Amino acid sequence: MTVGHYESNLDGVGVRVGIVQARFNENIGAGLLDACLQELKNLGVMDEDILHVTVPGALEVPLALQKLAATHQFDALIALGAVIRGETYHFELVSNESGAGISRVSLDTGLPIANAILTTENDEQAEVRMKEKGADAARVAVEMANLTLALEELAEATEGIEFDQE
Repeated sequence: MTVGHYESNLDGVGVRVGIVQARFNENIGAGLLDACLQELKNLGVMDEDILHVTVPGALEVPLALQKLAATHQFDALIALGAVIRGETYHFELVSNESGAGISRVSLDTGLPIANAILTTENDEQAEVRMKEKGADAARVAVEMANLTLALEELAEATEGIEFDQE
C-alpha cells in the first residue's frame, strides 16, 4: 500500500490574510502584530494581501473574524491579543469564550484561523511570548491556507469519482 503525503508549504506568495487584533493590553498586541507582519513578509505575503483591523478586546475578535470570513477575500485569518489574569473570574470567561468563538468561526466557515491570543498569568509572561507567538501565527496561517487550498483542489479533482470501499 502506498500512503499519500502532503508536504507543508510555507510559501506566502499570493496568500491573502486578514488580521484581527484586540486593543486591550495594547502593548502586547503591538508586539504580536509587529512579529506577525515581519514573518508574513519573510514568507512572501505582500502588504497588499493583508488587511489589519482592531477591536476593543478578545471577546470581540470572533465576530470580526466571522465578518472577514464572510467577505470571501481571505485564504486565512489571524487573531491577535492578550488576556492576562487578574484577580477575578473574568480571565477564565474571556479566555474560554474568545477561544471557543475563534474555533467556531473557523469550523463554520472552513477558513483557517491562527489563534495568537495569549493567555498568561502576568505581563512579563506575555512580553516573553509575544514575538514568537506573533511569528508563529503567521506561519500557521500561511501553512494552513496552503493546505486548505490544496485539499479543496483535491476535492474538486476527485468529484464524481467512486472509490472502492473494500
